[in-house]
Amino acid sequence: MAGVEHDGPMESAGDLSVVMVMVDRDSETFVLARSDGKEARFPLKAPMFEPSSLLSRIAYPPTFEGLVAETCKGDSIVFELPGFGQAEQLDGRLAVYLDQNKWRLVSDVLQGQGGGGAADRAAARRLMGWLAERRIVLPLSAGHYYETTKWSDAEGRYCLGLSMLQLSGGWQLRDPLQVWRDELRLMFRERIESGGTVPPVVTLASNGVHSAVRGYVPSQPPADFSPREAFQYGALLSATTLIDLMLDSEAGERGPEAGWTAANQRFSDWLDTQDGDAQKKRKAIDAWLFRDLHKELAEESYAAGLTAVQLQEWGSVSRPVQGMSVLPAWGLYREMMHERHLNRGTKWNPNDVIDMVYLSCAAGYADFVVCERQMREPLARGINRLGRRTQVFRSLTEAVLAIEMAFDETPTS
Repeated sequence: MAGVEHDGPMESAGDLSVVMVMVDRDSETFVLARSDGKEARFPLKAPMFEPSSLLSRIAYPPTFEGLVAETCKGDSIVFELPGFGQAEQLDGRLAVYLDQNKWRLVSDVLQGQGGGGAADRAAARRLMGWLAERRIVLPLSAGHYYETTKWSDAEGRYCLGLSMLQLSGGWQLRDPLQVWRDELRLMFRERIESGGTVPPVVTLASNGVHSAVRGYVPSQPPADFSPREAFQYGALLSATTLIDLMLDSEAGERGPEAGWTAANQRFSDWLDTQDGDAQKKRKAIDAWLFRDLHKELAEESYAAGLTAVQLQEWGSVSRPVQGMSVLPAWGLYREMMHERHLNRGTKWNPNDVIDMVYLSCAAGYADFVVCERQMREPLARGINRLGRRTQVFRSLTEAVLAIEMAFDETPTS
């Protein structure tokens, strides 16, 4: 053991314990820090970080309370970690989902840069204060990671990504495509028996933002790990990967166009040529959505235990897609689709459908959503039509006032 000077009484051998586990990039060692201030260092069998990685050290206590990542530029990030056997760890905190452009404003304030109006800068500081007081969480989605990592300005990308990681603290919005499937499965399962819930959507769970639906396969723990050890292995790997991904010195590449933009534009253009009132066109939009979802409906009904006859009975009812409007995330996505397609002359941009997928999911499960006007208006109208409680705002200032009111209305124990 390498000695480290310290103050205070010496501990007996029976009182000594490991208080921190670390991986140090510079020395290429695995480090165990003991309660008496001494360390044991073991050489890594292989480099842990890619050359483009900006991480210099990863550390966590054996109590598994959190993970600390240090960057080569001297910055630190602290992530909460999921607890083994704990399904929900919000502990009464409100979930506030910020669209990408709102994160830019919050990051500028955190980094001491200008940007936005004085009121919004003050609102950003209030959000950061509530984070420190553990009154809110600011979850990140895969959409945030995608938008941030493909930014070509290396310094700007690092500052924005660092701010998002520091303020999100490991909280994620689960992959909306997986959430849709979970909602569908629960809907079908309830035709057989009542009960059951969708897994937490605002979560610390491992691999939340990237699900198997998109072909993501997480690394498997060693076969001899206990269930707890396997769980912690997955949590550490997931958290480290998210941090490393966001801060990588090489910008990400824009993925291939999935065809959603062109498909939606063709359908909107066709709908504009059709006669009939809005109600008739809503039926046409539902039929289009139903066709787009047929694979998920078949697979999740089977997973829920429905027979082919039972699925056919469900599909034969009047307007089955309308009945799916009760689903928290998918129901709001449907409402936004109706709004956009019913608006004559709608022009679809590559990010439109992606924004709608993530914002509708956030609005289905978060307490507050802050986004740009183009998406806020159809989302808010959908929330009103469905009688949902999530509040959606265009500015941080408006959102902060509403959050303050929510705090005032929450009874104290």
